[in-house]
Amino acid sequence: MDFNDMSKMLEGMQENAEKLKTELASKTFSVKSGGGLIELSVNGNGEVVDLMIDETTLSDKEMLQILLIGAINDANKMVQQNQQSSAIGMLGSMGGMNPFGNK
Repeated sequence: MDFNDMSKMLEGMQENAEKLKTELASKTFSVKSGGGLIELSVNGNGEVVDLMIDETTLSDKEMLQILLIGAINDANKMVQQNQQSSAIGMLGSMGGMNPFGNK
């Protein structure tokens, strides 16, 4: 593999990474905690895009904190799993190119 091939491959990888980042940002993951007392939505980059808190939880600070922590953790797991599967899919779509392997 010569330098031009390597350069083109790296450009392609960068383009794919940017495309993946855009695709992830467009996805939304929603979770509920406490039987729907807390509803949290995050995008594929892990940014919170919506949060609904039932008024009945406002009188119990400790319960509200526990429910929020649970919702945030569940949403983060969903985002991480999606990012991993998307990255694996991106690598697979590159046809198994290995710049460090033998021709």
